[in-house]
Amino acid sequence: MDWTRDLADWPNSALSRRLRCRPHDWHVQETGTGDTLVLLHGAGASTHSWRDVQPILAETYHVVALDLPGQGFTRAGTLRRCGLDSMADDIAALLAANDWTPRAVIGHSAGAAIALRLSEMRQAAGEMPPRVVGLNPALGNFEGAAGWLFPALAKLLALNPLTASLFSLGAPSTARARRLIESTGSPLDDEGLALYARLIADRAHVDATLQMMAQWRIDPLLGRLDRLAADCLFITGARDKAVPPRVAERAAARMPACRVETLPDLGHLAHEEAPAEIAARILNWLS
Repeated sequence: MDWTRDLADWPNSALSRRLRCRPHDWHVQETGTGDTLVLLHGAGASTHSWRDVQPILAETYHVVALDLPGQGFTRAGTLRRCGLDSMADDIAALLAANDWTPRAVIGHSAGAAIALRLSEMRQAAGEMPPRVVGLNPALGNFEGAAGWLFPALAKLLALNPLTASLFSLGAPSTARARRLIESTGSPLDDEGLALYARLIADRAHVDATLQMMAQWRIDPLLGRLDRLAADCLFITGARDKAVPPRVAERAAARMPACRVETLPDLGHLAHEEAPAEIAARILNWLS
């Protein structure tokens, strides 16, 4: 996404600034006072997905939302650091450089895995690990044939320089965004669909998302779930077609301190469908 062309009418753009922390130029939205909460979006999204949640949380907390490397408005210094561990390392460096010590890290989908990794890193350093909220957390491998086919396919797509341009060919398409979003079990309003349409029409954003999928390795983290000390809350949507609630339930069963709450009428993008309800559950748990 182009900072000059696209940022002005992006959600919560008045909160946006760009921070240089090697190797990336980060897009960060910061607001509120008090203990710090960090918001991490899922693969292929951006800070826009927190547009209605962030202001509610900021009534009580200091809230920092950021775009993952190469996605949204964060300009990646390299696309070789789009895997789970690399992104967690780079986000940890960004937080440290700005003296942000989060009370909790809140992640959606793949962002929840990054949140757990950040908490684990603080624990390993002998510090108090931040609490973690995972919204429809992507904490499992793809099942069946997709278990071996998807990573290989993503890698092939990511290595093809034409893939991103073909995927994002043409002007933003609301119809294409609608098909993609509704396949996750979450109907969004026209504003939400238009924002995703702009993202998936952006070649750099798509390329970074493909690289993230190609480099994603979650097995080591899954193997250490029983050692995580942080208090965790997983919020799932019963209608999620992308990451079924059973994924969160299986992961939580192996963790020392993790609660699962399932909302019956929401899908994968629950925080965009019902931001007030999601924010209320987060605030209630944190208090």
